[in-house]
Amino acid sequence: MRLIDILTTASTNMLRSKLRTSLTIIAIFVGALTLTLTNGIGAGISSYVDRQLGNLGANDVLIVQVADQNTGISSDAPKAYDPNRKTTTSGAGFSRAVLTQADITKIAAQPGVIKVQPEQSVSPDYIAGPNGSKYQVTVSQNIGAAHLDLAAGNNINDASTQNQIIIPVSYVSSLGFADAGAAVGKPVTLAVTDAFGLTTLHTGTIVGVQQKGLIGGGGVIINTSFNNELYNAQTVGLPIATKQQYAYALAYFDPAATTSQVDAIKAGLKSDGFTAQTVQDTIGVFKSVISGIIGVLDAFGIIALLAASFGIVNTLLMSVQERTKEIGLMKAMGMNSRRVFMLFSLEAVMIGFWGSLIGVVVAEIIGHLADSIVSKGLLSGLPGLQLLAFPAANVAKVMLLIMGIAFLAGTLPAWRAARQNPIDALRYE
Repeated sequence: MRLIDILTTASTNMLRSKLRTSLTIIAIFVGALTLTLTNGIGAGISSYVDRQLGNLGANDVLIVQVADQNTGISSDAPKAYDPNRKTTTSGAGFSRAVLTQADITKIAAQPGVIKVQPEQSVSPDYIAGPNGSKYQVTVSQNIGAAHLDLAAGNNINDASTQNQIIIPVSYVSSLGFADAGAAVGKPVTLAVTDAFGLTTLHTGTIVGVQQKGLIGGGGVIINTSFNNELYNAQTVGLPIATKQQYAYALAYFDPAATTSQVDAIKAGLKSDGFTAQTVQDTIGVFKSVISGIIGVLDAFGIIALLAASFGIVNTLLMSVQERTKEIGLMKAMGMNSRRVFMLFSLEAVMIGFWGSLIGVVVAEIIGHLADSIVSKGLLSGLPGLQLLAFPAANVAKVMLLIMGIAFLAGTLPAWRAARQNPIDALRYE
């Protein structure tokens, strides 16, 4: 019997007991549906995180800070005083030592580091558009080669000497623009006040409008040239030592550097008393959390599939018993044990195939409906987020996994069928 004949026979035999086979397929369907949905959630969120966090900067940048020398000490205990270190406190209440110009020099001397760009924090008084209205604003310096999710315009060219700015989409109407597209190319004004109380106005050109998302969206982003101009104006009257204090610095390395070479740079910086992370390191933390949650949800799908596998065993064992004489006849006519085993194994795989296929199709329908509903309701504030995504590779993996489980479940009945003695089988009542 040829392979195609075995496949055709397995398909026909699977439908002999339609009710029993249908119930088994339904059990497989439940597990397939659960696995496909959980994988869809993971793929959708991971893709969104990649687009949002992955746009923070280039892959050839390390974000360097002073290492916390008191790691492991209770947060209730005071930290030892270091006369050579100043600290800064974030909005979340966490304090960290700031980098000095000596630190910047030390980072730049690290083998593998091409250049160092210290963060210069700017706190403008307000932002004003063509309509003259003034609004409070927070400013972020462009980190590396950021590629933000934009509603209009282009990303910042950090090499440009012109003052460039990206505003959030929520600022468009307030600053007097009809829409995001109309804001691109228009000037806005940022005001800063120096240590003497003198306020100066600085104009920048809007090059892009940032879409609302996980990052950004609450303030404007400016290029290095504009940031330096504002910082220099803001720090007029301050001592040099005060000016040269930074929360972090960007250390650039060769884009062609291997993972081991980047790790060597990190190790060198660590030995000098710094911590260094790439954008991918930051993304990895988020993805680990997402993977953990999805893993727990996947476990429920696996449990459902294991329960369904017993249904496959039961279905095929009953089929073997009902077709004992038929098995004996096939073997008497020359069909060997390997072919008999293959016949019943294929029946199990086909049950897994149909159960997984139906589960995948229903999951995709549910996913598209869910996306259309939540994108207009609960998640309307996160444009571009696809809650459930179904990449072909992920769907194929789920189906292959289920068909593999079905095959394993069918091995016992198939083995019993293959071991049948043709004479005894023909005598079976």
